[in-house]
Amino acid sequence: MMKHTSLVAGRSSLAIHAWTNDQRLTTYDVFMRIAYLECFSGISGDMFLGALVDAGVPPKLLEDTVAALKVGAKLEISKVTRSGISATKVDVWVDGEKDMPREEYWAQKDAQHTHSHRHDHHHGEGHTHSHSHSHTESTEHKHTHEHAHRGLTEIRQIIGAAAISESAKKNAIRIFEALGTAEAKIHNVSMDSIHFHEVGAVDAIIDVVCAAVGAEALGVDEIICSPLNVGGGTVKCAHGTFPVPAPATLELLKEAPVYSSGVQAELVTPTGAAIVRTLASRFASFPELKIDKAAYGAGSRDFPGHPNVLRVVIGEVRSMLATKINAETISVLEANLDDLNPQVFGYVMDRLLEDGALDVFGMPVQMKKNRPGTLLTVLCKPEDAAKLMQLIFAESTTLGVRRRDEVRQTLARRWESVRTEWGEVRIKIASMNGTVTNYAPEYEDCRKIAAEHHVPLKTVMQEAARAYAGRAERH
Repeated sequence: MMKHTSLVAGRSSLAIHAWTNDQRLTTYDVFMRIAYLECFSGISGDMFLGALVDAGVPPKLLEDTVAALKVGAKLEISKVTRSGISATKVDVWVDGEKDMPREEYWAQKDAQHTHSHRHDHHHGEGHTHSHSHSHTESTEHKHTHEHAHRGLTEIRQIIGAAAISESAKKNAIRIFEALGTAEAKIHNVSMDSIHFHEVGAVDAIIDVVCAAVGAEALGVDEIICSPLNVGGGTVKCAHGTFPVPAPATLELLKEAPVYSSGVQAELVTPTGAAIVRTLASRFASFPELKIDKAAYGAGSRDFPGHPNVLRVVIGEVRSMLATKINAETISVLEANLDDLNPQVFGYVMDRLLEDGALDVFGMPVQMKKNRPGTLLTVLCKPEDAAKLMQLIFAESTTLGVRRRDEVRQTLARRWESVRTEWGEVRIKIASMNGTVTNYAPEYEDCRKIAAEHHVPLKTVMQEAARAYAGRAERH
């Protein structure tokens, strides 16, 4: 089965029936908000972004995401028509040039570059290239950004440095890792040695990261995908001309339901396939749901009699559902301390958090011989338990640490930004079964604003909370 990452972390249940492989099989009556991808004309990165915007994801969110990546790109968002269907088109501009489908790029390149080329391919070194080009004055360095061959390490660094949510970073990196795994298998090299061709360019980085950010902002519990129309014919890639689907796309779509309607074009791109593989939980026919909205994202080409769009249908499902809920296993470390300097206790807490603890807290306890003490509790990933236990022994006065493993379930969480008179503040929103249960302003954002503008911290936090509450009421 295809591996995937759910957009939400938790579900509520009325009855727990069984344990299976660190998952809980639960039955509950619930409203679930889902997004259904109808890929009757395939899927690409720009089609997915267009559908997200058409579905209500704020264009500014994607524009801010592009700016946060600091790769010299910008978005152009417009309304277009594809075979009579109005849809949203998202284009990426880099250095004054607009991204185009790769078959158009290669056709234009062939037309412009009538001179000879020499390509030396060293597949064992992850597809490094040397080019010898003789350009005329009018065609020199056309589409230079398309020649960027970035490795996975550099792409991880670009994404990691961007000011976006950690969950969006994780999903964006997973999308690129899916692409890298497919390329590595095709060329029989390690994933880290891969230097991406088309998918390493700036426009693909924009598509992938904006897809992760936009999908999170959509606020759905699950993304489901239809069978994929892959198209037909051939497509020209960096390594030559191949039948559709291209090799990387075919590898990414293993075990996915695919078909061809006869359109002689590449309808599912490697980037689109990786987005579906990572963000969609499963493939299915059109589900029974109460439809809220339908949105359309346009592809670059307009086929006669065939709407080249991706449709996203958003709605609610209510039923008694039997669902396996991921149950995260965490380790709990505990130590009783009755002779540790309180200043050192604070230092130990900071060190534990810096070294990967999920949470650290202390509770006052009455110990033997009626001595007052503190119960130190550390929550961590099981793989970090040994390291953190050594730190507790090294930095505190305890002679023993207790360890046990427990199961933790969390509410779905996402981030939204609100504007106050002093600047933007992120709001952390928790939801259960698609319904918001809690929200709170991000402390660090509020603290920074309070310090810069000499405004009481509580005032900033109250204003941010009011701004979000007002927005929620309007929607």
